[in-house]
Amino acid sequence: MILFALAADAWPWLLQVTNLTDVIQFVLLGFQARLQLRILIFCLLLVVFWVTICGNVLIITLVSTSKNLHTPMYFFISQLSISDILLPTDIVPYTLYILLNNGATITFTGCMTQYFFFCVTELFECLLLTVMSYDRYVAICNPLRYTTIMTDGLYLRLVVNSWLASFFTTIIYTLTASRLNFCGPNIMDYFFCDLVPLQEISCSDAFPLKLLICLGSIAFVIIPSVIIVISYGNIVRAILEIQSNVSRQKAFSTCSSHLAVVFIFYLTLFSVYIFLTKAQPDINKILSLLYTVVTPLVNPIIYSFRNKDINKAVQEAILKYL
Repeated sequence: MILFALAADAWPWLLQVTNLTDVIQFVLLGFQARLQLRILIFCLLLVVFWVTICGNVLIITLVSTSKNLHTPMYFFISQLSISDILLPTDIVPYTLYILLNNGATITFTGCMTQYFFFCVTELFECLLLTVMSYDRYVAICNPLRYTTIMTDGLYLRLVVNSWLASFFTTIIYTLTASRLNFCGPNIMDYFFCDLVPLQEISCSDAFPLKLLICLGSIAFVIIPSVIIVISYGNIVRAILEIQSNVSRQKAFSTCSSHLAVVFIFYLTLFSVYIFLTKAQPDINKILSLLYTVVTPLVNPIIYSFRNKDINKAVQEAILKYL
């Protein structure tokens, strides 16, 4: 919320320059339902939000303080946790407000700011999961050369470039969205500001935005998915060639966590942005909840309960402060 507020104050002049409409605010309908159901969703989201924040903060702390976790893989996991903190912090608090009021208004600048942080974190996670698949590929398929290939300079550059690519791509998306014209009711049947609901209520030519969505889907969803599939195809082939059952099981265990996260994340992204259907807005909202709220919760659970190094670091931290 602090980032949301700072950004809203920092760049309204930019949005005023680029926006060609007289739009002042939008109405977000959220989840239209009876009060009892909205209260139930509110409570669930609140619990999920705090568990997500605590779990990801714990992982970042452990990776920063435990020397055993100072490796490229855990550095990538800590970066994933940063993304998983920023994303729900951007989306969930205002969603809770919408649930309490059965809909709420959001200013044009606030909408663009919310979309900006949402887009940066989503694009970054797409690239980071691809980088993590490459890291696992090198570790399993070229274990003897791992330290010479995955150097400190390389994995730092990979992460920094992923953040920069996500940031500058998001600027293009945000400026394009800010130039849309809105000449009808500015009511979005959604729970946060995204390109798809903005496009649906806009009376501008939809081609530039559709082209951006198409290009973005190719660059950040389809191509990374292909790279991940190729990486894990090679990984599976290398694992099957291992003679020792113990070593084979250990290799599978190392990759299963990352593969589970990738599957959940990309499945929902493909559903919303590649196979999106306007006729089923409720389904789209549920799918959006999966990758904006549920996935950031699942990531620390998978990496903590299925990872021996993380569990060992937790035990050491508990013993240290007892």
